[in-house]
Amino acid sequence: MGSADSKLNFRKAVIQLTTKTQPVEATDDAFWDQFWADTATSVQDVFALVPAAEIRAVREESPSNLATLCYKAVEKLVQGAESGCHSEKEKQVVLSCSRLLTRVLPYIFEDPDWRGFFWSTVPGAGRGGGEEEDENARPLAESLLLAIADLLFCPDFTVQSHRRSTVDSAEDIHSLDSCEYIWEAGVGFAHSPQPNYIHDMNRVELLKLLLTCFSEAMYLPPAPESGSSNPWVQFFCSTENRHALPLFTSLLNTVCAYDPVGYGIPYNHLLFSDYREPLVEEAAQVLIVTLDHDSAISTSPTVDGTTTGTAMDDADPPGPENLFVNYLSRIHREEDFQFVLKGIARLLSNPLLQTYLPNSTKKIQFHQELLVLFWKLCDFNKKFLFFVLKSSDVLDILVPILYFLNDARADQSRVGLMHIGVFILLLLSGERNFGVRLNKPYSVRVPMDIPVFTGTHADLLIVVFHKIITSGHQRLQPLFDCLLTIVVNVSPYLKSLSMVTANKLLHLLEAFSTTWFLFSAAQNHHLVFFLLEVFNNIIQYQFDGNSNLVYAIIRKRSVFHQLANLPTDPPAIHKALQRRRRTPEPLSRTGSQEGSSMEGSRPAAPAEPGTLKTSLVATPGIDKLTEKSQVSEDGTLRSLEPEPQQNLAEDSLAEGEPGQVWREQRRLSSASVSGQWIPTTDWILSWKSKLPLQTIMRLLQVLVPQVEKICIDKGLTDESEILRFLQHGTLVGLLPVPHPILIRKYQANSGTAMWFRTYMWGVIYLRNVDPPIWYDTDVKLFEIQRV
Repeated sequence: MGSADSKLNFRKAVIQLTTKTQPVEATDDAFWDQFWADTATSVQDVFALVPAAEIRAVREESPSNLATLCYKAVEKLVQGAESGCHSEKEKQVVLSCSRLLTRVLPYIFEDPDWRGFFWSTVPGAGRGGGEEEDENARPLAESLLLAIADLLFCPDFTVQSHRRSTVDSAEDIHSLDSCEYIWEAGVGFAHSPQPNYIHDMNRVELLKLLLTCFSEAMYLPPAPESGSSNPWVQFFCSTENRHALPLFTSLLNTVCAYDPVGYGIPYNHLLFSDYREPLVEEAAQVLIVTLDHDSAISTSPTVDGTTTGTAMDDADPPGPENLFVNYLSRIHREEDFQFVLKGIARLLSNPLLQTYLPNSTKKIQFHQELLVLFWKLCDFNKKFLFFVLKSSDVLDILVPILYFLNDARADQSRVGLMHIGVFILLLLSGERNFGVRLNKPYSVRVPMDIPVFTGTHADLLIVVFHKIITSGHQRLQPLFDCLLTIVVNVSPYLKSLSMVTANKLLHLLEAFSTTWFLFSAAQNHHLVFFLLEVFNNIIQYQFDGNSNLVYAIIRKRSVFHQLANLPTDPPAIHKALQRRRRTPEPLSRTGSQEGSSMEGSRPAAPAEPGTLKTSLVATPGIDKLTEKSQVSEDGTLRSLEPEPQQNLAEDSLAEGEPGQVWREQRRLSSASVSGQWIPTTDWILSWKSKLPLQTIMRLLQVLVPQVEKICIDKGLTDESEILRFLQHGTLVGLLPVPHPILIRKYQANSGTAMWFRTYMWGVIYLRNVDPPIWYDTDVKLFEIQRV
């Protein structure tokens, strides 16, 4: 029968379903089989032939028929899983049913009255057909999930058969050890099966259905209290699913082993259509959803350093009930870490390769899913985090992240990408090794729209952050605290900043310390505290080697004097605020010598008008996001308890710490009726006295007269001589006693867990356009907006 005929028959069945007012009996196989008997309907056909309006109409007007359709389709999948899908016909029935369920499920989820439907038991759907009593019946959702899991390891359908001849009785699907059928070599599995296009496509269809089952989360509004128990994920990742380990490993290995370059030969992807990519994307999306787990609530297994013969570490305690999270947290072999890190770094760098040989490699689009996966790895597996930071391989993750941040800075539709990139860098910056690694010279030269400089990866990071702050869009302002916290965390370890970078840091200080900026919002002065802390760390711990920064501080010394003499009287405040009303731009770009951008780079572009984006929940403030630790003499970290409120005054702010004083400042300043922020003299005095200026003032006091003397004596206008003098100078014994190094480490909290959930589902919603699984359904987790 031709494809046109089968589409016509399928469409007739759909029309019959929507027009029947009477319930159709579940036993009426002649009617129900029309939905899966014909084989020539692709998933795109199913979406076209089953319009949204008709699904909703059946749901409202003949709910029992919609219920029977779902039940019959699940039953067919269960039968396929039981029999092992040997005939072509059985395989097609399974695919048709999974496409149909993928189409219908979102419309079941969007209606609260239907939400319990899949979790109810269907009479007669016992685990063993009809023989057993009904109390053994499983909820429909469980039967569906177990059938999908079985079908993902079905010989000759989704995995290679291990049998030599087809004459042999088929491999028994129940005794089959799916660990021998893992899809790809990598973690815990050494054998790489022959690629098979048909198997890959069948896996994609089933994973799409699995992702659709999990997507019920999209139809619940964001609520931090809701914990992270998605019942679909919870069941699928529990011990009830006997394929949990091989499936987790298959998904992880499929993603990390993927090489879009076309097996190492440039332009190879143009020769054969790459059928692996849809599977890798689907695997990445299913993986991050199964790992959606609030780590603030449960503790991950302890790290004990033992190595057992298995890929998973058997350290006690047993860890989270979600087996995917559990397995991820227990990976511990060096070669497994190497495989995962290399794979993620290769894929994240892929869009950057495009810029050397345009079109030489296939450009992947799933970098956001990869960043979520990398985040989960670091968050749930501390051994992996330490492994990443142990060598300069971490820079292979850093450079692509900086590239994405710089590229997305003007694009409102990519705010989520900006956040996750910054969160990952914040997490890494809490470890001393990250700061140390940044000293490696940067020579790769990925074309980026930033000033040309010669220096290290630390220079690259600061130059990109400066660009985001001075030329990103307004919605990025909440990230400024995070960006500067990262710079503070790495600053004690930076051996030598370039002149370009030193000027950028001082330009930021200049911009942030204007009175109109300081007085125009309750928290703006924190940015000045962070920058002063950066300068203090470098002067106290890395003075030798940082003559460029010292020179820049001397040249811009007036900024520090202005800060020390900040006016606090009402007329001065009024004058500054008048200026604010005239100056809508948050930061001027004047005073920063931009220099020409790198060759071959394109300017960061705003989103095309009409681009779809999904809303995100607000992220917690930096004081909730991080926890302060002090670095001891021996390099170990000591957690600092937040101090009780009463002794706020002196000690806690000696280091110029913005965190705990927010509430205090709110009390000191008065907000006017209009909700407009009104600074007061008391409020300004409350933080002005705590600006950590002593070290810099002492440095200026010692060095400025010496530099001026050189200039007069030698009639110098050339800075190289001054830099030479500063290189050999020393301030030993002249500076105040070095302050302890403070690190603000990321700490897991339910606020960020909720942010990740909305971000991740927003990405998945927008990326699934063919077929558009969730498009135009009533999602509640986020809003769909147009730029």
